[in-house]
Amino acid sequence: MKLFTKGLLLIAVPSVVELALLGVVFDTQEQTAQAAQWVSNSKQILYQSSAIVDPLLRQAARVRTGMVVGDPSFIDRHTVWVDLGDRLSNLETLVADTPQQVERVHKMQQAIEAYRAQAATISQTLHAGHNLNSFVALDKGALPQQIGLFRNQLAEFSSEASRLDAERSAALARRHERQQYALIAAVLGSMLIWAVTAVVFARSIGRRLEVLTGNAERLGRGRELAPPLSGNDEIAALDTVLHQTGARLREADGEQATLKARLEARARELAGVNEELRQETQDNEMFIYSVSHDLRSPLVNLQGFSKELQVSCDELGSIVETARLPEAEHRRMVHILDGDVRESLQYLRAAVTQAAAIIDALLRISRAGRLEYQWQRVSVGRVVGRVVDALQDAIRQRAAVVTVRELPPAWGDPGAVEQIFSNLVGNALNYLDPARNGRIEIGALEPEPEPVDETEPRALRTRTYYVRDNGLGIPAAYMSKVFRAFQRLHGDVANGDGVGLAVVRRMVERHGGRVWVESAEGAGSTFFVVLPEQPARN
Repeated sequence: MKLFTKGLLLIAVPSVVELALLGVVFDTQEQTAQAAQWVSNSKQILYQSSAIVDPLLRQAARVRTGMVVGDPSFIDRHTVWVDLGDRLSNLETLVADTPQQVERVHKMQQAIEAYRAQAATISQTLHAGHNLNSFVALDKGALPQQIGLFRNQLAEFSSEASRLDAERSAALARRHERQQYALIAAVLGSMLIWAVTAVVFARSIGRRLEVLTGNAERLGRGRELAPPLSGNDEIAALDTVLHQTGARLREADGEQATLKARLEARARELAGVNEELRQETQDNEMFIYSVSHDLRSPLVNLQGFSKELQVSCDELGSIVETARLPEAEHRRMVHILDGDVRESLQYLRAAVTQAAAIIDALLRISRAGRLEYQWQRVSVGRVVGRVVDALQDAIRQRAAVVTVRELPPAWGDPGAVEQIFSNLVGNALNYLDPARNGRIEIGALEPEPEPVDETEPRALRTRTYYVRDNGLGIPAAYMSKVFRAFQRLHGDVANGDGVGLAVVRRMVERHGGRVWVESAEGAGSTFFVVLPEQPARN
């Protein structure tokens, strides 16, 4: 049963009982009101009955006076009979629920009508001047016969009315008492019903709510829940949801434990792979360093021997010029010395120079990963100032405008930070567009706001610096190759070995940061560098 239905029943049952009690109260009240009306009627009947005889006696006295003096004017008063008739009719209405009293009223009306007829006959006789001896003989008693009959019936009527009045007054008192008892019973019954309702609610709904609250607390603390509640109301539905949630949480805990184990295993694998990569990177750097170092001696020898060959070729040419050789042989020797041999020596020396540049670039990359950094707080503004001062000749040649914004300090190696910005600013100068005035801007982005929630772990605070130019820009297809070694773009505009940006990335990564570029071909490029603002917390 739904809670709404239970609530309606909890309200409806006491309400029905209260309505029944109110019905009893209203019934007793109606009975009391009816009894009060009866008592009021009885009082009115007694009053009317006591007041009806006086007008009749006065009229009888007038009739006798008219008979004595012989004057019919004492008798001809019709208003008395109308008043007596109205009073008797009122009495008949008041006693309509009592047949005996109605019968007595009818007899009184008959007596009055008879006496009225006799009085009318006497009046007619007096008007006619006849003798009243016959009427005098009939009227010898204290009262006329009809009035005596009327008084007897009125006495019986009044006696019965008094008896009924006493009975009705007693009934009214009893009903007043019964009404008070009914009101007290209704109040006590209502209080008892609501008390029973409250007890039922506390023992039924309250207990179920207590079980539901306990299960919610157990769920929040990760403990085993109590058995599910029976029934199909909303509380049972909520308890079912709690049990389903608990089951899902247990499943989720199991899945989380499995996932955690997998993540830990994966982390160990990644740690091993990272260690292997670190070892391989170190080995590669050592190999590059060794190979570059070992190749220097043969290249030096090749450079020396190429110079010796050049000198020998020059001496041999002098000898050929001074020797008086036949014309054909002389032309042949000059062609060999000035053509093939000199051209070959020129290619050899150019190849040696290029190989030396490549070896120098490899050594620079190797040193970028092998040098021991001296960690300290670095004033980036001073470092960039020194870089701009060192590049003043190139800036003047390019007719460029370099703007340095406020640069907050960073945490790192001063030499590495200087080399990072030297490569970036130099790269920006090299790739300015010759067709327009060059502009280079060096600055820092606003720091990101720290998390307000104190429970969240604070990440390492960093600052993001940028070097922006309005140069040639980088095509979208070339963006993924920018930071690779020996990748050069616009080789016809600037010279270089193509390792500057690779060295920058290696140094930035060793600082725990990152570097990226945003560029549009023909509009310029912006290189972003993220460096730590404080030492990492162990």
